[in-house]
Amino acid sequence: MNDRIDFDSKLFGERLKELRIERGLGQNALAHALGLSNASISYWETGKQEPTASAVFKLCMFFGVPADYLLGLTD
Repeated sequence: MNDRIDFDSKLFGERLKELRIERGLGQNALAHALGLSNASISYWETGKQEPTASAVFKLCMFFGVPADYLLGLTD
């Protein structure tokens, strides 16, 4: 039995982009505020890369949302 559970990078990217836009931030501004690269924000929003645990932590703290929401585990 193969019960794989995969990270939904598309949903993560959609939620990240939605949160960023709600704050009126561009990718560069968000990256600068969190000490991350603009490329990282872009790659996460497009599902090309998965964020590290520390990046998820920074994003959750910045936006004031639980990790479960950002990771797609809750609505």
